[in-house]
Amino acid sequence: MSRLDIRAGDRVAGPEWGTRAMAKREVASSVLDRSADEDAEGLVAARRLHAALCPVWGNDWRLVLWDGRSVGPDPARFVVTVRSREAPGRLLGALPEKAFGRAYVEGLLDIEPLQPFLGSVQGVSLADLLRVWPRIVKALVALGGRPRLTVVPAAEARLRGRRHSRERDAKAIRHHYDLPAEFYALWLDASMTYSCAYFESPDDDLDVAQRAKLDIVCRKLRLREGETMLDMGSGWGSLIIHAAEHYGVHAVGITLSPAQAEFTQRRIEELGLAGRVEARLADYRDPQGEFDAVASVGMVEHVGRRRLGTFSDAVAGALRPGGRALIHGITRPPHGLWNRASFIDKFVFPDGEIEDIGMMVRAYEKAGLEVRDVESLREHYQLTLNRWADRLDKRWDEAVGIVGPERARVWRLYTRGTAMGFGLAFLNIDQTLVVKPGDDGSSGMPLTRGDWYARSTT
Repeated sequence: MSRLDIRAGDRVAGPEWGTRAMAKREVASSVLDRSADEDAEGLVAARRLHAALCPVWGNDWRLVLWDGRSVGPDPARFVVTVRSREAPGRLLGALPEKAFGRAYVEGLLDIEPLQPFLGSVQGVSLADLLRVWPRIVKALVALGGRPRLTVVPAAEARLRGRRHSRERDAKAIRHHYDLPAEFYALWLDASMTYSCAYFESPDDDLDVAQRAKLDIVCRKLRLREGETMLDMGSGWGSLIIHAAEHYGVHAVGITLSPAQAEFTQRRIEELGLAGRVEARLADYRDPQGEFDAVASVGMVEHVGRRRLGTFSDAVAGALRPGGRALIHGITRPPHGLWNRASFIDKFVFPDGEIEDIGMMVRAYEKAGLEVRDVESLREHYQLTLNRWADRLDKRWDEAVGIVGPERARVWRLYTRGTAMGFGLAFLNIDQTLVVKPGDDGSSGMPLTRGDWYARSTT
């Protein structure tokens, strides 16, 4: 979600203990009996915290304590409200981003409005944070924070086992996707497409933009009536259903989420597509047969760097000679490492790993696939995420009623923060079209892309 997600990496694991050590020293040197001066000291500590964060967030924000006292301008660009005396301790209990995520998800912190706050956070480098962190720790201790391990919120993933093993991958997928479909239906489009939409205009309705995305995927694959298609990571089935209804293909979708597989199969039967479309509960490593076309939309992010070759081999193995595949996934700039202590990794997409497009292209080519086209849809995903966030906010009470306040707050922070990441080019998303050449080297591809952008079938 933040710049730290792609720059900090695993090598920053040490500062958690550094934070605790600093905090313990501050506690030892603080006045243990606060007595009648406690209120005045609390306000002084709040001023120190505000001053410590101003070098990285700017001066035009306000800090509000649990008792209503505040520091900073009014009106302000954004307001950070510390709702409980427990919050300073939570913020000292883990690496900064994970600790913040826990405090926000539990409702110990509120930030309004989120967008300008997230804009400030996205611009903070690890070096900037480390420069001000000792002052932040001192201020949090002065506010009553004590370094201790915190209770892990129910919304935080707790995975065990070997990373990217079949068993752990299944648990990671279910953590995210096995929430009630009614929750997703509140803020997704009518087709339940949970991936980047395709906007011809920023003013397009989300339903229109998602139909356009489904169609451009089918057009890039140049699907023809009677062909077969495999969708790796088929979600709630929107692509396989669209391909069957509008292009006459026979489609199979696979997912690791039992909830998604059951939902999709019910929908297939309701639409009278049984026999032409099928949803299977399966891993991408499980052979499904040979197909004319393969799609993978929003799934490659779950594979992991060490399994990228395995994924590419699976795509190649599922294609007949001359077959086409379109892989649609989030990417990042080629510098830095993925931060496994990030909010996204702990609460949203556990074990997700986002790589740069160059690494992904090389993996596809090593599997014998020929890369024919790469297109960035970065601005489209920013628009999509902001649409999702707006729709979630409009139906907030319903969302909380379905999944509870913690999960709802996870999705609010995720959609707003990730939209900011795409807008600032810390994240990208690419559609990569590949073919499996025939034995004679033929690709079966036309000379131009003109047919992709002909009038939509929808």
